[in-house]
Amino acid sequence: MARIKGAMMTRKRRNKVLKLAKGYWGAKSKHFKMANQAVMKSLTYAYIGRKQKKRDFRKLWITRISAGCKMNGMNYSTFMHGLKKAGIDMNRKMLSETAIHNPEAFTQLCATAKQAL
Repeated sequence: MARIKGAMMTRKRRNKVLKLAKGYWGAKSKHFKMANQAVMKSLTYAYIGRKQKKRDFRKLWITRISAGCKMNGMNYSTFMHGLKKAGIDMNRKMLSETAIHNPEAFTQLCATAKQAL
């Protein structure tokens, strides 16, 4: 039986990594070994970044809601507690958008939260 060599699949695998490493500086985009290390690290950072993005946006929304609450004479935690007691179920993203683009409606929400407490 003839011996099967892995030249084609090895070349495909290496080209796939080198394609992902396109644009990297120096040998990281040319040499397979260095490109492979750089790509593995990049993919790790990308995976972690997808998780961090969710945290960062939540932090941003809370900051915006807190700023809106301060303008209406209350703090974030009492505002959220008041909304929960009033039965208003709005997510933080929508609350922050309301605080920025529609301050009158946000003022009404603050008043509702104050009454519920």
